[in-house]
Amino acid sequence: MKTYKFKIDGKDYTVTINGIEGRNADLSVNGVSYNVELENEAPAAAPVQRAAEAAPVQAAPAAAPAPAAAPAAAPSGKGITVCSPLPGVIISVDVKEGQAVKQGQKVAVLEAMKMENEIQAEADGTVVAILVQKGDSVLEGAEILKLA
Repeated sequence: MKTYKFKIDGKDYTVTINGIEGRNADLSVNGVSYNVELENEAPAAAPVQRAAEAAPVQAAPAAAPAPAAAPAAAPSGKGITVCSPLPGVIISVDVKEGQAVKQGQKVAVLEAMKMENEIQAEADGTVVAILVQKGDSVLEGAEILKLA
């Protein structure tokens, strides 16, 4: 499962590719599931290229095959990624880029099933990237922030 973030005409989109079989892709755009048909069949074991920044996509979210082929942000070295433990809405981000955090420290709060869930740092480190903002809908496993 791969998650990509796009900004199209000033609006943020989170696209998660759940799976691709042949020319059919199962994906979610901002938490809404879509089954789309790809123009070309996806190669079985083709490596995914990663670029420094995801390219904007001209298609609307309902016509989502284009995000399936778009590159994602490159991982930052051997950093640690803090991911969402379940689907929900980010109601607060409690750290800033460059801030030092300790293992177990609250870094964000996620609302899921009308309950607030603290997301905690998995290790000591420094916040190098915050990948979500207040109000974002995220899926299970979505990247919240990166630590170095």
